[in-house]
Amino acid sequence: MNKIFDFKNYFYNLLVNNKVPKEIADYLDNLIIFVIIIFIALIVNFVGKKIILSIVARYVRKSKNEIDDVFLEKKVFNRLSQLLPSIVIFYSISSAFDDVTSKWIDVIKIITEIYMVIVIMLITISFLKAINVIHEKLSKNKSITIKSYIQIGNIFVIITSVLIIFSIIFDVNLSAIFTGLGAFTAILMLIFQDTIKGLVGGIILSTHEMVQINDWISMPKFNADGIVIDVSLNIVKVQNWDKSISTIPTYSMVTDSFSNWKGMEEADGRRIKRSIIIDVKSIKFLTADDITKYKKIKHLTKYIEQKEIELNKKNTELGVTEDANINGKSLTNIGTFRIYLENYLVNNENINKDMTFIVRQLPSTESGLPIEIYVFSKEKDWNKYEQIQADIFDHVLAIVPVFELRVFQNPTGEDFRNFIGK
Repeated sequence: MNKIFDFKNYFYNLLVNNKVPKEIADYLDNLIIFVIIIFIALIVNFVGKKIILSIVARYVRKSKNEIDDVFLEKKVFNRLSQLLPSIVIFYSISSAFDDVTSKWIDVIKIITEIYMVIVIMLITISFLKAINVIHEKLSKNKSITIKSYIQIGNIFVIITSVLIIFSIIFDVNLSAIFTGLGAFTAILMLIFQDTIKGLVGGIILSTHEMVQINDWISMPKFNADGIVIDVSLNIVKVQNWDKSISTIPTYSMVTDSFSNWKGMEEADGRRIKRSIIIDVKSIKFLTADDITKYKKIKHLTKYIEQKEIELNKKNTELGVTEDANINGKSLTNIGTFRIYLENYLVNNENINKDMTFIVRQLPSTESGLPIEIYVFSKEKDWNKYEQIQADIFDHVLAIVPVFELRVFQNPTGEDFRNFIGK
């Protein structure tokens, strides 16, 4: 302190000896010292950015470690160097001036403190961004994202920094500011309601692993059906199959329903659930000729032979020899068709027999009798899955007339023209 005092007196005495009035010399010596401090701060800034930062950058680029490259890319080191000149000014300014300019010292210190808070805030934000990038690069599970937590951290840092700046400007204690915020809680919640909802929604999504990067989801309310490419604090981005991007508010993922197809992708198969509607007027009992014809079909031979034995035995017990179709037990074309479908699918190498496997009748409707196939394809890839499903129903629709059944279809213009022609 004595050296600094002597240093100040040196300029004061120098000015007075050169016939500068004492009143003016008293201000001029402070101005000269201020300029010297700024000059030293600029030198420190130059050394920090051009020399130290260059050495650090050179070392980082040569290093095999990827982590320090991320910190360099996100300008963490760069912003740390910006802190050095403000530290020089802050700790030298109060000891370099006398009481004459104390008001100016307070102003300069306030500006310097605010600058330091802003720089520290930017350093922290850059650090959090670097952490997010490092997690994305090093995480074994690429679907897990911490972006929402990083954004929450950014919001907390920004709010805290703003409150500290207010405390510096108005010279009040931080605890007093936090106490005073209670009166503005309702207003703050109204202003930041979307952010607060997003915060809650993001935490719920992450905690319960409801949706992650690369999940296939569908949410008709927002015209979303595709792959999740980003999960942030306020929105979830979905790239639809037509390559368009749908943005969904994060909180809506909690309050509204959506389908996540991750379970299907992780399972051993992809569901095929489709039905054809049979015209009930085409359903009939099988005749002896029909049985002989269908017995020649590979997928029905064993079934019909077993059924013939069972039905003959049962009808004998019932004493039915004639009109078995009415009084006894008989085969029908719809039942035989259903068994054919079961055996056809059992012998289809693309169908997973260890998962749910059903060929069933659904309740009749005004259109006819639906026959539903409910099985799982071994292939989960969309393109291959659709090919397998199409091949199955190509065959099903083509084989229906063999059983003298008809698929229901609403009348078309061609049907009306034929009717009028007749």
